[in-house]
Amino acid sequence: MTVPAGRANSRDTLWPRLPKSRADTASVLETARHVTDDLADGLSGPRVRSAARGIRRLLAAEAAGLADLSGRLVLAGTVPSDIDLGTVVEKVLQTESRAGRGRVVALPLYVHDEMAGVLVACGGMKTAAVREVAGVIVAALERGHLEASAEHAAQAELRALRAEISPHFVYNALTVIAALVRPEPDRSRELMLDFADYIRYSLASHGEYTTVADEFHAIETYLALQRAVLGDRLRVQVRVAPEVLAVAVPYLVLQPVVENAIRHGIEPRTGGGLVLVTGEAEGADCVISVEDDGVGMDPELAASILAGNSPSGSMGLANVDRRLRNVYGPWFGLVVETAENDGTRVIVRVPRFQPGVMP
Repeated sequence: MTVPAGRANSRDTLWPRLPKSRADTASVLETARHVTDDLADGLSGPRVRSAARGIRRLLAAEAAGLADLSGRLVLAGTVPSDIDLGTVVEKVLQTESRAGRGRVVALPLYVHDEMAGVLVACGGMKTAAVREVAGVIVAALERGHLEASAEHAAQAELRALRAEISPHFVYNALTVIAALVRPEPDRSRELMLDFADYIRYSLASHGEYTTVADEFHAIETYLALQRAVLGDRLRVQVRVAPEVLAVAVPYLVLQPVVENAIRHGIEPRTGGGLVLVTGEAEGADCVISVEDDGVGMDPELAASILAGNSPSGSMGLANVDRRLRNVYGPWFGLVVETAENDGTRVIVRVPRFQPGVMP
């Protein structure tokens, strides 16, 4: 797409021209970095005033400011009494093109070819310099927009995962609980409490992260309900080392893996089988394994499921794998070891300590 004259776009602007002195160059780069960080939350964020001060330093201007689409102008510096920057900003917003004359330059800021606000500077600097600084601002806004979009996508994926509670499982669990009310009231009451815990953990509002201890408690509750539904067809072993209980992990990363082991491994197998869940420390990592001796699957099918192409339409494993990689990087995520009629083992590996990851 061609960008009309007067639009600042990060793809065709340059960094500010740097002074010859290495000390001055380092200072300019440091200021530009601070401006970028200050604009992480956009032109309406809490650090816009700090960004305006940095922009004023970059341009050596009498005053510099940023306005969002509402026309709200955040200014750093002093403007001569004969200059009305508010009117200049309004003109840019209305015409979507450059405005100002003499000592004033005002440029529209475009993020992904959509107008996001206005940069205005006062002090007789060259328009080319203002354009170059505008490019730095647009790049910062685009980065913030992408990061916000990624966060919204992660939240949407988590909501989708919560919505994948199997109606079939819920119906079977409640049927078993109801059948035990008269012959085994204490057992029925225990299962009802387990069911309440399961629903609360799966659907209630949580932060983005929890602990291994909480995730293991949730899967033990789920497994207790599944044992009530499947009876002797389901055998379970859960072992977790104390040193990994406090490790922070993304919310709801284990239950979908355990549910997959039962639904697609044990339930289709004549006579049922065993689900083994372990958690232990391996050096700087926490390694959690969910293994079943069920029907297994073709390794190519497993790869397809991780890619989000599940024949059943469930996105549980793909969702967990994607969220792990987004949080910890491409070296992490799910590892699936399987073969037809030979069971399945899913390994979750996460760092025991990761900056920014805390419950």
